[in-house]
Amino acid sequence: MGDFTSSAAAPPWFLVALIWIGFGTLAGLLAKAVLPGRHPNGAVGTLVIGIGGSTLGLLALHQFLLGEAERSTFNPISAVGMLAAAAGAFALLIVYRLLVACIRIDAPPDEKKNEAK
Repeated sequence: MGDFTSSAAAPPWFLVALIWIGFGTLAGLLAKAVLPGRHPNGAVGTLVIGIGGSTLGLLALHQFLLGEAERSTFNPISAVGMLAAAAGAFALLIVYRLLVACIRIDAPPDEKKNEAK
């Protein structure tokens, strides 16, 4: 078998992906700490909410709040970026709660609970 070699572009993309996974996880944990109550449980739920919120918050910051001069020099891995990512994760948690509440309202009543009363 030959030696395994990767392209020169692979290690930087791999590191960027790991940084965003870590950054998203921190943003998800921060949003869960700020918003009390029921959340998607587990590491995967935190990861999905955090990465999705990071993407949403940083995209909104980049598109709507930064001027043309700041867009080229803005580093998303910063304190402002973390606040925007946590705000995006917070927004996703609120949407998650609204969706769960709508599903519970539309669901038929559980007959076992009614029989116990």
